[in-house]
Amino acid sequence: MAEQRPYALVTGASSGIGTEIARELATYGMDLLLTGRSADRLDQVAKELQGKGVNVQTLVLDLNTPGALDQLETHLAGKDLDVLINNAGFGWSGAFAEMPLARVHDMVSLNIETLTLLTRRLLPRFLKRGAGRILNVASTAAFSPCPTLAVYAATKAYVLSFSEALATELKGTGVSVTALCPGATKTRFAENASMDIAKFSRHAMTADEVARQGVKALLKGRRAVVTGGGNAFMAFMTRLIPRSFAANAAGALLR
Repeated sequence: MAEQRPYALVTGASSGIGTEIARELATYGMDLLLTGRSADRLDQVAKELQGKGVNVQTLVLDLNTPGALDQLETHLAGKDLDVLINNAGFGWSGAFAEMPLARVHDMVSLNIETLTLLTRRLLPRFLKRGAGRILNVASTAAFSPCPTLAVYAATKAYVLSFSEALATELKGTGVSVTALCPGATKTRFAENASMDIAKFSRHAMTADEVARQGVKALLKGRRAVVTGGGNAFMAFMTRLIPRSFAANAAGALLR
């Protein structure tokens, strides 16, 4: 009987970092369940990765809709899950007082509530088996208040804090939690966040490099990884300076 391959769930897998993480996991021989809102893009990724010899299933799902997590959990019934990639999320830029209320609600819901509740639903599976790895995609914005990205940065600060706390809780259980903190990355994030794409991408990393570093940290069981030397230095420095200074510097940079 053939040995069963590890099985990974990747949310937000239809583009950007999520797609590249799926590609990276496939190089390690993992079977995949990919979720996202675009059926066409998910199908393209699935066909590509199936050509590499892994089994890939897709589930078109907007995780912000009522009942979405129930549907996802039902889809996973009876399956051994080895890796959870909480990548689904988005940002929005601009003055907070002018942000569309629906965007603010959806950002908080997807970036915080969905990630937290999905982790809570699936974590007992890992604990029962005494093995599992979770990757939560945060951001370098998690390390500092970010004027004009106030809500997004705050949600990612939550993801980082939640991930590091959970990693400590789970010591000795065989289950690891890793926070992936990329800086500017060449994806559709800036476009979707209504940002100046040229300014945003000037020093941006590629999504495949972010994914490689993230998956490597995941498999090593690291608590957190900041991708890129410059980003890591910036994240370190924000811990040493007053938060008001960090907020002013971030505001000047984002403007």
